[in-house]
Amino acid sequence: MTISMSAPTRDTAGIRELLLDLSAPCWVVRDADGVGVTSDRALASRLEVLSAVAPLPAQSLGDSAFRAFHGVRAAYAAGAMANGIASTDLVTALARAGYLAFYGAAGVVPARVDAALARLAADLGDTPHGCNLIHSPTEPALERAIVDACLRHRVRSVEASAFMDLSPEVVRYRLSGLSSDGAGRVIRAHRVIAKVSRVEVAELFLRPAPDTLVRTLVERGDLTEEQARLGRTVPMADDITAEADSGGHTDRRPLMVLLPDLIAARDRIRRELPELGEVRVGAAGGIGTPAAAAAAFALGAAYVVTGSINQASIEADQSGATKALLAGAGVADCTMAPSSDMFELGVQVQVLRRGTMFASRAHRLYDTYREYAGIESIPVATRRDLESAVFRRPLDEVWNDCVSYFSERDPAQLRGAENDPKRKMALVFRWYLGLSSGWSIRGEAERTADYQIWCGPAMGAFNGWVAGTHLAAPTNRRVADIAHHVLEGAAYLTRVAQLRTAGVRLPSDVARYVPAPREER
Repeated sequence: MTISMSAPTRDTAGIRELLLDLSAPCWVVRDADGVGVTSDRALASRLEVLSAVAPLPAQSLGDSAFRAFHGVRAAYAAGAMANGIASTDLVTALARAGYLAFYGAAGVVPARVDAALARLAADLGDTPHGCNLIHSPTEPALERAIVDACLRHRVRSVEASAFMDLSPEVVRYRLSGLSSDGAGRVIRAHRVIAKVSRVEVAELFLRPAPDTLVRTLVERGDLTEEQARLGRTVPMADDITAEADSGGHTDRRPLMVLLPDLIAARDRIRRELPELGEVRVGAAGGIGTPAAAAAAFALGAAYVVTGSINQASIEADQSGATKALLAGAGVADCTMAPSSDMFELGVQVQVLRRGTMFASRAHRLYDTYREYAGIESIPVATRRDLESAVFRRPLDEVWNDCVSYFSERDPAQLRGAENDPKRKMALVFRWYLGLSSGWSIRGEAERTADYQIWCGPAMGAFNGWVAGTHLAAPTNRRVADIAHHVLEGAAYLTRVAQLRTAGVRLPSDVARYVPAPREER
C-alpha cells in the first residue's frame, strides 16, 4: 500500500521503510528543504523528481519462465544436500511455501531413497518437488536404482550433480519422460536441472543426448524408438545451474566468472541449434545472503539455488551439535577434502574446517592410498597409527563392514576388489569418508573430531548477516523463512542498487536488509 505523506522522508529508518514496501513505487525528489524520498505519487508530481524505482515484488526476481515451467512462485530452489540432509521435511516445507526443493539422495541406500520419495509423493502429490541424481561412475548400480525410484514415484524433476560426462541413467530418466501431444509439441515430463562448474560439462546438457547412448538404451529396452526420436529435439537439461564456490562437490569457481561464462556458452549453442529452445542458467555456490542473491540476479541468473545455509535449518536432517558448529562458522572456516564417492579419482569436496579434524585425516588417507599398492603394503607402524587415530578399529574389521555394506548396496564393488589390493584399500578408506558424514548427522559425541560437514563460505556469510536477529539461533531457522528473507532482501537491495546506479546518494545503513520475524512486518 502506498504510504501517504505531506513531506519527503530523509531519515534512514524512513527511507528503509519506503524501499521495503516492494509493491509500491518510490521517488527521489527535491523540495525547498533538499533531497528526500517518497512513495506518494501525488506529492512526487508536485516536486522535482531526481530518480525513481518501480515496484519489485520478491517473486518477480529472476526468469518468469522458470517459475511457470516448474510451477513455483519464486525463482529460488534449495539444492539437494547429500545423505538425506535435504530431508523430506525440508523438501515438504519449501514445496508447500511455493519453492522448488530436491531430496538429498546422494549417499543414501536405495531402499531409503525409495521410502523417502514415496513419502513425498503421498504428502505433496502434484506439488512440485524433486530428487538429486548424483553421478556415480564407480557405482552405476546405485545411479540406476535412484532413477528407478524416481520413475516409480513419478518424480518430475531431478537435480543432476557432479557429472563429468553423461551417464546412461541420466539419459534414461530424461528421455523416458518424452512424448508428443496432438499438435506435435514435445512434452517433457521428466525435467533435469544440471548443476555444473565447467563449460565442457554444461555443453553435454545443452545438447541432445548422444546417439550412441540412446541406441544402447533402446536396445536394452529402457527407451522406445519414439522416445529416441524425440530425444534428438530437446536438450538434456531444461536448466543449468552454475555451481560456484559451494559446499560438497565444487571446483570453487568465482560466480562472477562462471555464470557469465555459462550464459555465453548457452547463447552460443542456442545460435547453433535454435530448434532446441532456450535453456535457463541459474546460480549456486555462495548464495547465503540477500546481497549475494541480488548480485546473481544482476549477473543474469534465471534463478538462485541455496545449499549450505539450509542444513542449519530446523527441517534439515542434521544433528543439533552440527547445526551449532555451522551457526558458528565464518566465511574462512571451510577447506577441501577427498570425497567418498569419487575417492579414487582424486575428486574433493568442500567441508567445514572449524571444530573438526576430518579434512586433515581424509587427506592422510588419500596420500596413503596413492603411496601404497594395498593394505598389506602399508608399513606396520603407519597401519597401527591409522587404526588407532582414524579408524579406531583394526582394518580387517573395517573390511568386514565393507563386505556387509556393499553386499546390500552394490555387490559389484566387492567383485572388483577380490583380485585388486588397491581397490580393496580404496573401499576400506572410503569406509571412514562415508561414515564421517553419518556421525555428523547423528551427532555422535565421541566422533565430533571426525565430522564431515559439507559447507561453503555462504554459511559464514549467512551467519554474519543474521547476527543479532531472530535467525541467529539455529532453533529459529525455518527453511521457508530463510528463503523468504533471502528473496525479500534481494529485491530490497536491488531497489537500493538501482537508485545508486542512477547517482542517488543514500545513507550507508539503508543498504542493509535486516530480517525480522515476519509477523512483525
